Amino acid sequence: MNKDLVKSKRDLFSSLRRNVRCESVIQAMERVPREMFVPPEVRHMAYLDVPLAIGEGQTISQPYIVALMIGALGLRGDERVLEVGTGSGYQAAVLSLLAPRGRVVTVALIPTLAERASKLLRELGCRNVDVELAGPTLGSPARAPFDAIVVAAAAPRLPDSLIAQLAVGGRLVIPVGTMEQQEMVQVLRTDEGPSLRFLGACRFVPLIGREAFPRVQ
Repeated sequence: MNKDLVKSKRDLFSSLRRNVRCESVIQAMERVPREMFVPPEVRHMAYLDVPLAIGEGQTISQPYIVALMIGALGLRGDERVLEVGTGSGYQAAVLSLLAPRGRVVTVALIPTLAERASKLLRELGCRNVDVELAGPTLGSPARAPFDAIVVAAAAPRLPDSLIAQLAVGGRLVIPVGTMEQQEMVQVLRTDEGPSLRFLGACRFVPLIGREAFPRVQ
């Protein structure tokens, strides 16, 4: 890693520590080489606190948003975790470190990105991560229930199918709103039903499929 990237990484994590309370998440993110999850032409920007394009109309999320979402899952280390929206595989790599005694299932819509992410995750030794292609139902109903679900794309409303895949006591973190702007929502599934907490405004690429946005032709 060159000097500029080292400084950029140090500055980023110094900033995240001032704004995010979950130290275990910050430490996991520090261990994942974000520069490997972005295209070569933007590698010099890997540790800026901004989203970056990764091809196929998709992005790798802003580091602050990654920290916020994963922190809201409250992982202890032994959970079954579902990620909807694999992207480059960066967030799955962070989840892999935070659930070392558990299992991470990450679902991708675009085959080329799924293949690329799967290869990189294997190279980095993330052996507790399974990359799956998206089916007709959001998530991975065959692998449910999950203790935690994180969705890296925006839905127009809370998807019932994902809440159904959540174990009682489990948490779902998902951006919900319009194509232009959303609110980050944490959902705790209880015996009485879902309990919601709003974490702030955000903007994500759209979630595609049933209970989501239609695919743009």
